[in-house]
Amino acid sequence: MVLYDRDQLLILLKIMENTTLFENLTTLDFLSNRSEIARPSTTEILLRFEPYSVYIDRIVSPIWYIIGLFGNPISAKIWLGKESRKKSSAIYLGLLAIVHMFQLIIHFVFVELTYTWDIPTNNKPVLCETLNVLSIIPQYLAPLLVLGFTVERYIAVCHPFKKETFCTVRRAIIVIACLTALSVGFACVQADLWTYYPKYKECFSKNENQKFQTIWTASTEIMFFLVVPLCVLMFNILVIREIKRITSHGPAVTAGGSQTSTVTLLSVSFYFICTLLPASVVYAIQNEMPNGKMENLLSLERIESDPVWLSFFTYIAVRKVVEEICLSNSACYFFIYYITGKYYRQQVNSFLMIDKCCRKFSDKDSTLSSEKTKYSLVSTNGNGMHATQI
Repeated sequence: MVLYDRDQLLILLKIMENTTLFENLTTLDFLSNRSEIARPSTTEILLRFEPYSVYIDRIVSPIWYIIGLFGNPISAKIWLGKESRKKSSAIYLGLLAIVHMFQLIIHFVFVELTYTWDIPTNNKPVLCETLNVLSIIPQYLAPLLVLGFTVERYIAVCHPFKKETFCTVRRAIIVIACLTALSVGFACVQADLWTYYPKYKECFSKNENQKFQTIWTASTEIMFFLVVPLCVLMFNILVIREIKRITSHGPAVTAGGSQTSTVTLLSVSFYFICTLLPASVVYAIQNEMPNGKMENLLSLERIESDPVWLSFFTYIAVRKVVEEICLSNSACYFFIYYITGKYYRQQVNSFLMIDKCCRKFSDKDSTLSSEKTKYSLVSTNGNGMHATQI
C-alpha cells in the first residue's frame, strides 16, 4: 500500500484544481510527519488512474506549440508591417499574435514541463509567484484584444460616420495600452495568492487566502472568460445583421478590402468564442463534481476502489480535451488569416517564397506547353509520321 504524505496530497489536490478540498486539508496534517512514505509523482498518479489526460497533453500540445511558434511571428510581422499598421484593426491583430506566442511559451515552461513531464519549473521562491503572474497576463489580455477589435468593427459597420473618429491607429494604441495595464493589474494579484513552501519544496496557493482566492478566481473567470466572450458574440451578431441589411438592398457599400477584413475579424471572433466558452463551462462545473472520501486519497488501492474518485479522474480527462481545444486558440489564427485575407495570403506567399516557386513551375509549364504547340505530327501518304513546324 502506497501512502501520500501532506506534500504529495497537496500536489495531487493542486493538479485537480479543486479548491474546496483544501478546506478539509488540516485534518490530514498528521501525514506530514510520515517521513518514510513512498511519494509517487503527480504524473504517475494520472498515468495510473487517467492516462489519457497525460497522453493528450504529450501528443496534442506539441502540435499547437509548433503551429503557434511558426504562425504567430509571421502574423505579427505582417500585421505590424509598414503597410498593414496603417489600419487600426491590424494593430490589434499584430499584438494578439505576440500575446499568443508569449502564452504558448509560458504554457510550455509553466504547465507542460511541470505537470506533464515531471520537470518542475515553479518550485523556487521567486519563480513560484512570477510564473503564476506571467501565465495569467496573456489569458486575460487575449480576450480583451478580441473584444477591442470586435467593438471597433461594430462601429465601422454599424456606425460608419463615426469610424473616422473612433477607428484610428492612435486610438487603437491607447485602448491596447489600457487593456494591457488592466490585464497586468489583475494578474499581479496572483503573486499574493501563491507562495513557495520550503518545507514541501513546492509552489502552492496560500492556505490563509483560500476564501479570497476562491472568490477572486470565480469573479475574474466570469468576467474574462464568460462575460467578454458573450459581449464579443453580441457585437458579432449586430455586425452580421447590419451587413445582411445593407446587402439585402443591393450591392454592399463597403469596399472590397474592408469587406474582406470584416470576414477575417468575424472569423477570428467566432473561433475565439467556440474555443473559449467550452473551457469556461468545464471550469465552472469543477467545484460541483462530487468528491470521494478523503481518507481514500491515502493510497492508490483505495482510490481504485472508490468509484466517485474514479469519476473525478474521468472529468479531468474530459477537461484536458477541452483545454487542448482552448489552447488551439493561441496557435491557429494563422490559418484563418490565410484563408480569409487576400493581403495576408499574398504577404505569406511572398515571405515563404511560395510565389517564386509557383512562378518557376508556372514558367516551366508554359515553356513546355509552348514547345508542344510549336510542332505537330502529321501523317503523309504512307511514308510514316514526321514533324511539321507551324
